[in-house]
Order: sequence, then C-alpha cells, then structure tokens
Amino acid sequence: MKTVRIFRTNVFQDQDASQLASSLHGAYPHYKVNFDLTDEERILRVETHQLPVEINAIVNYMMTLGYQCEHIE
Repeated sequence: MKTVRIFRTNVFQDQDASQLASSLHGAYPHYKVNFDLTDEERILRVETHQLPVEINAIVNYMMTLGYQCEHIE
C-alpha cells in the first residue's frame, strides 16, 4: 500500500533540498523523499510502500536540522 505525506517547509535553495533529501533518505531508507521548491509552500513529499510515514519524526528531524516543517493534512 502506497502512503504519501506532504509537508510545508522553509527550504529555499535547491542545494539545501538535495542535501536534506539525502539526509532524510539516510535516516529513513524506506522513504522516497523529494522537494517541490516551485510551490509557494516549499513542499516536502514523503512516500513509502512498506511502512506508515512517521510524521512527527520527520517534523522533528527537519527542525533539528534548523528548518521549519509542518504536516499538511
């Protein structure tokens, strides 16, 4: 079963998004992660086919790295 969660962030630079995606993938290897910085909400999209997305863990991880992150329901 495919699960997708969307988050609003304050990531503005492509280089930061790339580094964050790699970092998130390292911490959560079962997630597919990408950013849409062209969207006004600077979207972080997290997808998985195996396990549910750990929403609070993603938000806390991003905040630990110094970024704002809010789950969009």
